[in-house]
Amino acid sequence: MKDYYKILGIEKTANEEEVKKAYRKLAHQYHPDKANGNAEKFKEINEAYQVLSSPDKRSQYDRFGRVSDGASGGASPFGNGSGGFDFSFGFDPSNMEDLGNMSDIFEAFFEGMGVKKRNNYHRGSDLQIMQEISLEEAFRGVEKSLKTKLYTKCGACDGVGYDKKAGTAECATCSGKGEVKESRNTFFGSFSQVKACPKCAGSGQIPNKPCGECKNSGRVMNVKEMKVEIASGVQDDQLIKISGAGESGERGAEAGDLYVRIRIAPHKVFIRHGDDLVVKVSADLVRVILGEKIEVPTIGGNRLHVEIPRDFNLKDRLRISGEGMARFGGYGRGDLYVEWDIKTPRRMSSKAKKLLEDLKEELE
Repeated sequence: MKDYYKILGIEKTANEEEVKKAYRKLAHQYHPDKANGNAEKFKEINEAYQVLSSPDKRSQYDRFGRVSDGASGGASPFGNGSGGFDFSFGFDPSNMEDLGNMSDIFEAFFEGMGVKKRNNYHRGSDLQIMQEISLEEAFRGVEKSLKTKLYTKCGACDGVGYDKKAGTAECATCSGKGEVKESRNTFFGSFSQVKACPKCAGSGQIPNKPCGECKNSGRVMNVKEMKVEIASGVQDDQLIKISGAGESGERGAEAGDLYVRIRIAPHKVFIRHGDDLVVKVSADLVRVILGEKIEVPTIGGNRLHVEIPRDFNLKDRLRISGEGMARFGGYGRGDLYVEWDIKTPRRMSSKAKKLLEDLKEELE
């Protein structure tokens, strides 16, 4: 029995988007028209996708280990077991879900033929860095200095990949056009396509003297230090995107982006809930009864002196408006909630007991 999950390289818990992403990657990699393509592998990949992309077929496969309606067979256009071509792709034209799957197959097929928009040089990779900050820094906002190892623009050639003084010569393969026309016969018919010239990578020019520092790539591995502004009110696990701060692209191609994932360290005093904060404050029972003000710390470093209202239930949280976290973007602040830890006297003299008894009678 074939393990369709293993064929696509995914977990059994993979969602619809993960199934589609895995299929497209593998279909593009093993397409028979590719230099290192594999028709049998491509057929197997399509077969797995036909089943796992359909909720009904996938459910049946998960329960019984197979699909009885024959939809798992003939999912590829390469051979039907009788030496001919099978154009059915194993789908039911009346099933809109199967029609959607068919669209994905055609998309992967044409990508394999080079119809997808070509890139002359590779764009730089996106990067993600984890940065931990304190709750106080998240409240105020902070600038952090980050260091990471990545590809940066080659200083020797200014990122072009060759000696500018030596210049370039016209590519003989494409006559300086940067494109070549290629004709190919497929079972869909004869196709002509224009693609980037493989000799000059679409530039139309061949360097007379490639850069020895970056080996004609226009970039070198380096340790880069950069400063990142983290705005006040940032949330835990929030991503901050810095466009163009990722790896440099090849030979002047677009740089990738940098994503900084924020981690806020646990605080010893405050607990954060969105834009609100919770703090636990110890208070002496006698002071509470006498109505004295209790000192309450704030995230901004100030000390508030709060009087507990009469008839207030000490099991409830006391809300102090506008003393929580700054909201991201600078639109006001959240609230501060105080939880009370009431302390009773450890020892009590007879005089104190008498006073409390008198107070009790008065309150009754």
